[in-house]
Amino acid sequence: MPTFQVRTLIRVLSLTELTLLLVFFMHLFALPAWPQQHDMSTMEDMPGMNRGDMAMPAGHDSPEALAQRLTEKHESEFNHHLAGLFVFLSGIFVLMEESLARRFSQVRYMWPMCFLAAGLFILLFTDLEIGPFGSQTLAYAFTHNPEGLEHKFFAIILLSLGYVEFQRARGRFKGLWTAMFFPLVAIAGTILLLFHVHGGDMSAPNAMKIMKHIETQHRLFAATGFGIAISKGLAEIPQKWQLIFSKTWPALLTVLGILLIVYTE
Repeated sequence: MPTFQVRTLIRVLSLTELTLLLVFFMHLFALPAWPQQHDMSTMEDMPGMNRGDMAMPAGHDSPEALAQRLTEKHESEFNHHLAGLFVFLSGIFVLMEESLARRFSQVRYMWPMCFLAAGLFILLFTDLEIGPFGSQTLAYAFTHNPEGLEHKFFAIILLSLGYVEFQRARGRFKGLWTAMFFPLVAIAGTILLLFHVHGGDMSAPNAMKIMKHIETQHRLFAATGFGIAISKGLAEIPQKWQLIFSKTWPALLTVLGILLIVYTE
């Protein structure tokens, strides 16, 4: 086998191992809060447990608690909506790159920059209680705020994808290992999303219904993300379906963006 192919294979294998290691550690970070994610339907079978016991009447909540709950709901929805807008725009830029390039040659940089913008927003302007701007350290968040910590991991994933693809657009990063970076890391993010913890006040009215609604939406995010990862990887490999897959993954990006934009809690 030629030396170039051997080196490329080694790089791809190394990247695969690093991705699997990343998934492993991300899963560990999700474990402290795993009990919050269990199937709540099994609790209804426990003696003395029913849906009525899991939620307090709205009238028992103080006005301050209701206001805090509403604020957190709006903040979470806004974060999803803004991130979704960036993802949607990235898919549009890829789909229209060929036509826009005639008038705007720098358009190839736009979709990676959308990922960078989304990653920076999530990293710096969400879950502000986690350092460097907040009072919680990463060690504290590891055991006490896994949801916020996972959001930071999603930000890192977006930033890493945006950076690598930006450098590929510049011609700095070449080779198979950089082409496979997006699919492998995107799959890692999809797996993390399946274990994503979404905190909530279980004493709130319709708490069980709300949590099920949120989990359903996150499963849709994960399924779409997996489709993006697979089709993006196949679009990087020369084969007869390459053109189809090169249009499929950005189309799925727009779908994911729309799902995030219409996200509700």
